[in-house]
Amino acid sequence: MIEITDVAPVSVPHRIRGRARLAGWLTPVRGDDRAPCAALMAERQPVGELLGLRESLDAPYSGRPAWMLLRLEVGEIFVDDLWGAGRVDPEELAAAEPDPMTAHEAELLQHLASVHPERLAALCGLLGSREAAGLTPVPLALDRLGLRVRFTRGPGRAAFDARFDFPEPVTDVCGLRRAMRSLFTAAAH
Repeated sequence: MIEITDVAPVSVPHRIRGRARLAGWLTPVRGDDRAPCAALMAERQPVGELLGLRESLDAPYSGRPAWMLLRLEVGEIFVDDLWGAGRVDPEELAAAEPDPMTAHEAELLQHLASVHPERLAALCGLLGSREAAGLTPVPLALDRLGLRVRFTRGPGRAAFDARFDFPEPVTDVCGLRRAMRSLFTAAAH
């Protein structure tokens, strides 16, 4: 079983954005599967360097190694996050495309929080009938579909989240700039 906790990259009350639990069977990767699995891992991290290995991960299996490449065959996934809680079908997860904003999210949220607090504060005007006076907005999550902001009234006071959807899904940072500009323009009026 693997348990994953997603923590907001900015300082905000209740920083945990979600938890996921993947359960299944851990099996060794052997034979012809070793090279493709090692290549897949190396796309994200130079694994040999990370582990201090001198032997290449895609080298043919020779005897009893000091390390072993393992694969989790997922049988069950449960997610509890800002969007809800429930089971996820392993095949759906395998077929899912990564959100294009994932690689940039932490940096962009930190930038918004530290450099543009006045623009975030303007989002209070989009909350409708809620009492907007005295709210402190903190950017909480960003994806291709929109921005989630946590609004607080001060230490120890109740917080709530608001989701601001983009007019259309963004596919890159240029599209994100246009979507954010559109959001902040709407908030200013």
